[in-house]
Amino acid sequence: MSTHKAAGGKASQHISPAGKRLGPKVADGEGIKPGMILVKQNGTKIKPGTGVRMGRDYTIFAVIDGIVKFSKKLGKNYISVIAKK
Repeated sequence: MSTHKAAGGKASQHISPAGKRLGPKVADGEGIKPGMILVKQNGTKIKPGTGVRMGRDYTIFAVIDGIVKFSKKLGKNYISVIAKK
C-alpha cells in the first residue's frame, strides 16, 4: 500500500480556470463615447445595430457618441447607439 500521494494528474484535477468576463459592459440608456466596449461575447448572441461595429472576437464596440439602446427584432437581440442631439 502506498504511503505518498500521487504527484501526477490526480492531484491537479480540481483547479478551476479563471472566468472570461463575458457579457454586457453597459446598460440600456447609458451615455458612451466612440471606442467603448459594449458587449464581450462568444459568437453573435447580440448582433450589432446602428452606430456600433463588431470586432473579430465578436466584441461589440461603439463608433459614435450617444446613448445605448438594446432591442429585439424577429427574435434576435440587437444593440445600437443613438446619437445625442
